[in-house]
Amino acid sequence: MGVITYDMEVSSTIPAGKMYKAFVLDADNLIPKVLPHAITSVQCLEGDGGPGTIKLTTFGEGYVHKSVKHKVDALDKENLTYSYTIIEGGPLDVCESISYHIKIVPSPDGGSICKNRSIYHTKGDATISEEDIKAGKEKASGIFKKVEAYLLEHPDLYN
Repeated sequence: MGVITYDMEVSSTIPAGKMYKAFVLDADNLIPKVLPHAITSVQCLEGDGGPGTIKLTTFGEGYVHKSVKHKVDALDKENLTYSYTIIEGGPLDVCESISYHIKIVPSPDGGSICKNRSIYHTKGDATISEEDIKAGKEKASGIFKKVEAYLLEHPDLYN
């Protein structure tokens, strides 16, 4: 088994607390709204949203994977952090597990920076190409930027 870790950061003009509320706490409702062609729904299958919660994300037509299940590992509203692990579906054909750790921090200009660490535990000698990693980063960044655009269009939300 191999381990592939990558980090990325995406800046926003939206304050950290507001971005956390939208991008993490209300993501199940907001992301299907801002990206309806990509993510058709997010359902809570078990739990109350906190650690141990199991969620099912269903993707739109034309996506490689139909759905993924993930488990919430940690949710810290005070420190604006969120961690979860894919437990079923998606790219688990080549991975034992995939974990994501998100932290949204204030930036000096009053906006925020989303710091994301992704950890892939591959099966056997399976590898993940640089192109796949780059595509994953672009998708994650795109989701964050779509949420940012929505918040700029709706400034009274998540205050």
